[in-house]
Formats: sequence, C-alpha cells, structure tokens
Amino acid sequence: MGLALDTIVAFLFLVWLSLLAINVAGAARKQPKEYGFPKGRTLAIVPCKGIDLAMEQNLSSVKNQRCKALDVVAVVDSPRDPAVKVIRRIGMRCIVSSPKFREGSGKVRAIATALERKPGYDFYVVIDSDVMCKSNHVAELVRPLSDSGVGISTAYPYFQPVGGFWSMVKMVWSFVGNGMMKSEITRFGWGGSIAFRKGLLDKDHFNMFCRSVSDDIALVRAARDKGLRIEYVNKGTITVSTADSFSEFVEWSNRQTALSVSGNRRILQMGLLFYGCNVLLIIMGVLLSVLVSYAYIILLLPLLLGMIKAYRRARKHYILIPLIYIMIDFILLANLVAASRMDSITWRGRKYSLYGGMRRAHSE
Repeated sequence: MGLALDTIVAFLFLVWLSLLAINVAGAARKQPKEYGFPKGRTLAIVPCKGIDLAMEQNLSSVKNQRCKALDVVAVVDSPRDPAVKVIRRIGMRCIVSSPKFREGSGKVRAIATALERKPGYDFYVVIDSDVMCKSNHVAELVRPLSDSGVGISTAYPYFQPVGGFWSMVKMVWSFVGNGMMKSEITRFGWGGSIAFRKGLLDKDHFNMFCRSVSDDIALVRAARDKGLRIEYVNKGTITVSTADSFSEFVEWSNRQTALSVSGNRRILQMGLLFYGCNVLLIIMGVLLSVLVSYAYIILLLPLLLGMIKAYRRARKHYILIPLIYIMIDFILLANLVAASRMDSITWRGRKYSLYGGMRRAHSE
C-alpha cells in the first residue's frame, strides 16, 4: 500500500511540476511586435442574422471606426431578416448573400458574397454583429498586415456578463481562449474579429473557403498553406455582451469546442491530456489532503495560480470567480468529450456537418 501511494504521489508531483512550468512559461511570453499602418483600402464585413444583444450599439461601433480608407458593409441572408431594420436605422450599407455559395455556412456565404461583389480592397476585416468595438479596433487589427509574413490578424473578445451565473461562467471559460492566443503554438483565428490581405484567398483557397462550415478555420488553413503567421492583437478593444442560460452556455461551449476540434484534431488529444491532468490534480489534491496529510494541499497550487489570473483578467471582480474557476477544467473536459462525439453542429437555426456539407434544421 505504501509503495502504491508513493508511486501515485510521484506521478502527481510530476504532473504538478509540468503544470507549474506551463504557468511560468505563460507569464514569461514575449511582448507583441509593434507594426505601422499599411497603405491601402479596407473593407469591414459584418455578417448579420437575427437580432443580437446590444446589436444597434455593436453595429454603430463598427460603422464609426477611426481608420483610414475604411468602408463597412453588412451582409444578410434575406432582405426580410430582422437585422435589416437595425442596419438601416444606423445608416450602414447592406447587401444580401448570394445563393451560389450555399455549400458553406451562412456566415461563410455572407463573407464570400462580400468578397466577390467588392473586390477592390487591399484588406478585409470580418466582425461579428455581437461584437462591440472601441473606435481604434479596425486600425489596430489591420496593422500587422503591413508585414508580408503575416497572413491573418485576429483579436479575442472579453465576454461581458450581463445576465446571471452562466454568463459569468462563459466569461471565465473564455479566458482559456485568451491564454491560448498569447502563444504561437496554440494561437488560432477567432472569426468574430479577423483581418486578412486580399491575396490570401486565391482561386483554390476561395473555393475551399466557400464550402466551409467555419470561416476562421478556412482562413487559418489558407494562411498555413502559404507559410504565413497568425498575429494576435491584444489591445482589449472588443467586447461581447452575454446573458446565457445554462442550456445556451452548454450549446455554445460544445459548438465552439467541436469547431476547433474539426479544424485540428490535435486539439482533442492535447486538450484531453491537459485538462485531464488538471482535473486529476484537483481531485487527488483534495482527497490526499483530507485522507493522508494537509501537506498535499500544495497540489492545488496550479489551480490557485489560475484562479488569481482569472480574477485579474475580469474587469469586474465578481466574488464567484474562484468558485467558477474550480469548475472550468471539468467543464472544458466535458466539452472535449462531447465534441469528440459530434459530427454536426446547429448554428443560428441551421444544422451543419462538421466533416461535410450543410443540411437545414428547424429554426431555434
């Protein structure tokens, strides 16, 4: 029994040291490079479907950007979409998606339509209709494209809870994505705010893009095919207001995870290993502290460090953040398990195959 316990403890401390090393490495990440503003015209594309929380303020924040040579266009599936009234009220230009791009998702169809109809721009920016931007956001997002080695420039939002408990869970859950953005190894393109140069989608990549479920995964694939970098703009310039219920949060977090896994299967293996180790350390740290010795509470040090980071990242220091953070590794592990079994997602009233085409579902 003593030998078995020693073996378990030795393994746990190996995991413990690994997680501490990851925390230290994260804190020591290099400062982002500063870029000049590139010459050329920019088009901001805002795909819209239905009414988002604070939609009028969100669209107005995109329309009123301080950025040289910028035009903005909203794209809808139908002139009868409820979003059209909001778009017209703020005076934003609007076009309707072309049915010729029906193989991809609704958002992909909207972006492809804008790219085809408005080819005379040097840079394109995609901003979701649920995103609130500071007035310098587009300018900051386009800056890295002044470097020819950068294929995609992306930001990541702060999810501002305006609802109940599960809105706060979504905020803390999203801090994981923020952390992933800071490392070139785990960085990804976030489709809610992403910029790219005109030449990124050549004929072959444009055709691939038009058949995709996820616009950001397709753009990242095009950049990697060309050997171009993904640059992260960490300026805190965008916010997404959220008022999720439990069911909405579960559906959203599973969908986000499934999309990530479909774009890169290594995320599944790496995520199961990383979050599995975190969960194991939490459970064993509590059990050994209670059943063997209080000294084993040291196994919870990586959890404590993560909790402190989450508390600092929150714009408002909610007292529930420490409790929520304890839940996050369990939730992320559950998301990965659910994502590994998903071959389709439902997104804004349509069902999409993650590994094939699109099929309609009943409106939600």
